[in-house]
Amino acid sequence: MRSLLALSLFATAMVAEAAAQAAETGISLELNRMEPSSKGCRLTFVAHNGLGRSLTKASYEIALFDRQGLVSRLAVLDFQDLPADKTKVRQFDLSDVNCDDVSRVLVNSAAECNGDGLGPGDCMTSLSLRTRAEIEFGS
Repeated sequence: MRSLLALSLFATAMVAEAAAQAAETGISLELNRMEPSSKGCRLTFVAHNGLGRSLTKASYEIALFDRQGLVSRLAVLDFQDLPADKTKVRQFDLSDVNCDDVSRVLVNSAAECNGDGLGPGDCMTSLSLRTRAEIEFGS
């Protein structure tokens, strides 16, 4: 009985999450995780394209801030293609970056935003951000 209840609650949560994503318009980026890697610091993002049009290429310039609030690194993250109404997970290893030294991640601009009738402005004006990592993430 308990396992049936747990399964029912899990299914309800999954349906609610899918409905929330379907209701999203624009592009949502979630900084899902930030962890040390053999190369430096790995950032894991969950990206959802709710524009209703596929992106053939989407990339964002980000700024990393150190513990003193100073910009320590600028990097362009290539999210590649983002099909319409799909969610993708992308990981980026930033070499020579210590995750513990990063206090904030800022999306500075859309370096590329290619798709039918889309340009860089569209990837920024429709952007919504959230984080599950224990770090400030914004634009």
